[in-house]
Amino acid sequence: MRKQVLLVDGMALLFRGYFATAFTGNFMRNSQGIPLNGINQFLRYFLHATNTFAPSHVVCCWDMGSTTYRTEMFPKYKANRDEPPDELRPQFDLVKEVVASFDVPNIGIVNYEADDCIGTIAHQFKDQEDYETTILTGDLDMLQLVEDRVQVAIMRKGIGNYEIFSADNFYELKGIHPHQIVDLKGMMGDAADNYPGVKGIGEKTGIKLLQKYDTVENVLDNIAELTPAMQKRFQTDEDMLHLSRQLAKINCEVPLEYVLEESLWQYNETKVNAVLADLEMKQVTYYM
Repeated sequence: MRKQVLLVDGMALLFRGYFATAFTGNFMRNSQGIPLNGINQFLRYFLHATNTFAPSHVVCCWDMGSTTYRTEMFPKYKANRDEPPDELRPQFDLVKEVVASFDVPNIGIVNYEADDCIGTIAHQFKDQEDYETTILTGDLDMLQLVEDRVQVAIMRKGIGNYEIFSADNFYELKGIHPHQIVDLKGMMGDAADNYPGVKGIGEKTGIKLLQKYDTVENVLDNIAELTPAMQKRFQTDEDMLHLSRQLAKINCEVPLEYVLEESLWQYNETKVNAVLADLEMKQVTYYM
């Protein structure tokens, strides 16, 4: 039986948990006035996933600030995003303390995104047939990481509502292959990450082009076959096309130190409850 590795996009779970509960105005402050709503909901997502996917190993990856090598390449990268709410800020460090209480490694590397750390770890297992990896996230950029024995569980609205993308169902769900996601993002851009791609090329057009030509390079090599309007779009924005592809591509060669044995999923409930008690949160069984 293959071992199961669960790679958790920590920031995706925390932000989702915070905004899922903050709209009511109930930040669940403890006696010290520290808001805990994001951590509370994070635990619900986290423990539901460990129960659902039954991992043998768990790793949680984090962004380490808003500046990365991508912002050096393109200063406008993610520049459209608001600063985190004041109530969320203290929860960034505290949620990592909670994760650490499960003896789950918190991994983040300055100048890289959590996506890059997740991609690097997943890449380490690609040739190990006795392991299967599940990536837990809400970020569709991660779909480029799908391959044999690596699946992505996209969190949809609610708890436990996962859309699973695997090598077996990917083309049926998306109309392209995982390795084509970067080219698709290069063409259509990403409004959330604030890079434009080729102006006037949306997802449907990008998918049709990749279904016919397979790669961006082949699209450009056969540009004479496109409509005059589309030719002009690619010629005008070719430099941005290539830059957008670079921004979209997850770096799977991050210089991180990760030891598989340190991520065994076998936590001590007493240890976890002690950390939760310090925060004035309920015992771990409440979240399961």
